[in-house]
Amino acid sequence: MGQDLYRNYYFVKEIYDQADEFLGFSISKICFEGPMEELTKTDKSQLAIFITSIAVAEVARYKGVLDGYEIAATCGLSLGEYTALVFAGSLSFIDALRIVHHRGIFMQQACEKSPSGMVSVIGLEHKQVEELVEETRKGGVLVAANYNSPTQVAVSGDLSALERFEAAAKEAGAARVVRLAVAGAFHSPLMSSAAKRLIPFIDSAPLKKPNVKFLSNVTGDFESEPDKIKENLKLQVDHPVRWSQTMQKILDTGVRTFFEFGPGTVLSGIIKKMEKDVVTRAFLANDSFKK
Repeated sequence: MGQDLYRNYYFVKEIYDQADEFLGFSISKICFEGPMEELTKTDKSQLAIFITSIAVAEVARYKGVLDGYEIAATCGLSLGEYTALVFAGSLSFIDALRIVHHRGIFMQQACEKSPSGMVSVIGLEHKQVEELVEETRKGGVLVAANYNSPTQVAVSGDLSALERFEAAAKEAGAARVVRLAVAGAFHSPLMSSAAKRLIPFIDSAPLKKPNVKFLSNVTGDFESEPDKIKENLKLQVDHPVRWSQTMQKILDTGVRTFFEFGPGTVLSGIIKKMEKDVVTRAFLANDSFKK
């Protein structure tokens, strides 16, 4: 994960080396060599994805991928917000790394405290999913957590509530109902302990007004004031991610070209389903482009 970039670009080596030194352990070794069971723990995976996404964005910038384009906006899904804020000049790499490090630890601990998970539902509209969540919660914890697209929502909750929801979603005619391979119920009240513990780290971070327009996960709208961005970052951990609304907001401004920097092409796929005439270019951790 990112090893090709580390070998090929001196400034990427500096990014990983700087992270290793700051963290006091070799996150680069875990990225490049695993073991997979360690890399996929959320306290490590969040660091790995954040650092690698920053490296990918810097390589893309170095290669002139964005030359000739006016950057209309930047945003990121969940953890990706921190990459977007660094890209926008709002947070420094190290200040964002400090928050992400603690975010991963606190969320991992919250996951271990309450066995829980997430389910992806494809083929039902937002309102249908929300109604099913209300019907199947039955005193447990269950929320619509990630509004990924108009017909794809991830639901978070305790294991019993998720089982009830899965059965109801299939009966309601969902095209696919998939249990996600995640550590716990992200963006739900089961993450509230992590959200509270993260507050002082967000409060103490020097955060400037973004130098390009930035959209928040919590509101699905443009946000430019540092204090408001910080408040949304605090809420983001245990509140829904409104990615579908964010993408629609950008589309409504007339933007039709999208660049994705990170480990895959999931977000490019989502926007293509929302609007057929968009152009997407995904720059990946293996130093390649996908259209």
